[in-house]
Amino acid sequence: MSALKQPTLRVVAIIAEGVPESDAKQLISYARANNKVIIGPATVGGVQAGAFKIGDTAGTIDNIIQCKLYRPGSVGFVSKSGGMSNELYNTIARVTDGIYEGIAIGGDVFPGSTLSDHILRFNNIPQVKMMVVLGELGGSDEYSLVEALKQGKVQKPVVAWVSGTCARLFKSEVQFGHAGAKSGGELESAQSKNQALRDAGAVVPTSFEALESVIKETFEKLVEEGNIPPVPEVTPPPIPEDLNTAIKSGKVRAPTHIISTISDDRGEEPCYAGVPMSTIIERGYGVGDVISLLWFKRSLPRYCTQFIEICVMLCADHGPCVSGAHNSIVTARAGKDLVSSLVSGLLTIGPRFGGAIDDAARYFKDAYDRGLMPYEFVEGMKKKGIRVPGIGHRIKSRDNRDKRVQLLQKYAHAHFPSVKYMEYAVQVETYTLSKANNLVMNVDGAIGSLFLDLLSGSGMFSKQEIDEIIEIGYLNGLFVLARSIGLIGHTFDQKRLKQPLYRHPWEDVLYTK
Repeated sequence: MSALKQPTLRVVAIIAEGVPESDAKQLISYARANNKVIIGPATVGGVQAGAFKIGDTAGTIDNIIQCKLYRPGSVGFVSKSGGMSNELYNTIARVTDGIYEGIAIGGDVFPGSTLSDHILRFNNIPQVKMMVVLGELGGSDEYSLVEALKQGKVQKPVVAWVSGTCARLFKSEVQFGHAGAKSGGELESAQSKNQALRDAGAVVPTSFEALESVIKETFEKLVEEGNIPPVPEVTPPPIPEDLNTAIKSGKVRAPTHIISTISDDRGEEPCYAGVPMSTIIERGYGVGDVISLLWFKRSLPRYCTQFIEICVMLCADHGPCVSGAHNSIVTARAGKDLVSSLVSGLLTIGPRFGGAIDDAARYFKDAYDRGLMPYEFVEGMKKKGIRVPGIGHRIKSRDNRDKRVQLLQKYAHAHFPSVKYMEYAVQVETYTLSKANNLVMNVDGAIGSLFLDLLSGSGMFSKQEIDEIIEIGYLNGLFVLARSIGLIGHTFDQKRLKQPLYRHPWEDVLYTK
């Protein structure tokens, strides 16, 4: 209705199906009172060959070219059915010079414009030399065309066929696909309408199968009489092939924007490093196995994936007082969402908090591979002004060892084929403890050295791959993954307890000039 009220719009196509009949009547009444045209409801639209189309009619680009819709012909076509419109465009193109205009008025009981409305309009278009009409059983629309033919309002040949002759084969009344395709009596049957159109002067075949030949005969007769001059054939502009189709056929190679080697979701089920999701479940893979597939792109031995899971469990949380948990708690108490609270805690991870695993592995590996004695390594780092990553703890000491470190070392001794890097790190710890009581190996140092043993001892990684894994930051990623579990837990804990906004106490701040 808003479109109909626009002064610049004269024709409105209503594609929607299921428009209430009362609404349709209001739209039709308004359109007729204001000299507007409605195509539909429930229409696929219309096409003027070589000019434009509205709605979904005419199909694909290939179909448009095959049906000669890229240039105007001499036939005006109108139908109730949208699907049959495409069929008839093709039929007409095979036996004539093509259509000039094609309209599908829709199959509702109350169409906005009728078959006769468009036939009378075609009759006044000089380029249209003949008309083809495809009606259907039900309603009385075709009879308005019969009256127009009898009254001599249509001077051009009309080829017509009303579908639904098979309805008589059914014992009871049948509702076909369209709302209006239901015979309410003998006059609304397809046979009665076809006969009435034939008696009024339309060219009506004996069956739908004969429609094509009748259209051909009518067109050829007009050509012989000189009423239809040859339509100049034009070469349609080349249509660029759809990129996806061209890629599939191997005609082009398009540059990719993203490269992914760890997962693929294009098949029936996602795959992690080539392993289908169903296989992961059926074989009872754990989180460690999934990490090995997505991070290392291979299925690591069970002792490796179990070690990864142990690392995740041991590093998941270290109480509410460490900087990461503290940040997440403060953010959660400020009313922020889960993601904000989690990220707030993760941002504290670095060289001083949980982010020294890669550095510990890097320095331990370099020192061991170069054959440095532990004291040479430590003193060399001291001269450079670098603290030894993985050594030192604020709470733990010689007499109060980190239980997590002990558990990791115990597991490695029991399952790893080699622990040469861990043993080297223990020798470094022995030397640093001679300097200070709190220079013990921390969990970063334990994971860093043991991951070196995992990578080298498993025999599944080359030296170059091991160096790349450490350089990229895989091992810190393990701490980030693990600690996310705890940070999420602290966030939920604060929200569950409905804790108020955090404010640091004055007495815990040294105010000084």
